Amino acid sequence: MKILIVIAPEKFRDEEFAIPAAALQKAGIGYDVASKRRGPCTGMLGMKVSATLSFEEVDPKAYDGILVVGGGGAQMHLWDDDLLAGMVKYFQTTAKVVGAICLAPVVLARAGILKGKKATFFNTPVSFREMKAGGAIPVDRPVVTDSRIITANGPAAAEEFAATFIKTLTAVEW
Repeated sequence: MKILIVIAPEKFRDEEFAIPAAALQKAGIGYDVASKRRGPCTGMLGMKVSATLSFEEVDPKAYDGILVVGGGGAQMHLWDDDLLAGMVKYFQTTAKVVGAICLAPVVLARAGILKGKKATFFNTPVSFREMKAGGAIPVDRPVVTDSRIITANGPAAAEEFAATFIKTLTAVEW
């Protein structure tokens, strides 16, 4: 089992990467880190993470789920990325697990996979407008699951988000 973790090249939210990555590792689930470009990425609090793949290099078929990390960099670098939107759509249409936290759920809304789905996100006037435009049903809870889509509203929810993502990923469905 392997997950694709997506981060912005700069200003991703450190805890929203570190906590799910540690939880995946503890659960014995492998992951790769992708960004707009390969190489060093810097978090809002100074964390350094190396993206081993650029979006162009990702083969979505190689992964069981995608987890998109938020932070200010998500709005600057990920919201408008067509390659990422295509990947998100692929994961959703093939019933793989899709997770996004903080400002990253807007990526899902813009990709069109939140129409009629319950979701939560870091609420700013711009993110609220984007989520509504994408047809999401906003829910004011730290973590929200709708089918195999998991959203969370920010760093304080990172632990619950990680646990819910892993639980959904490893659930035996009949």
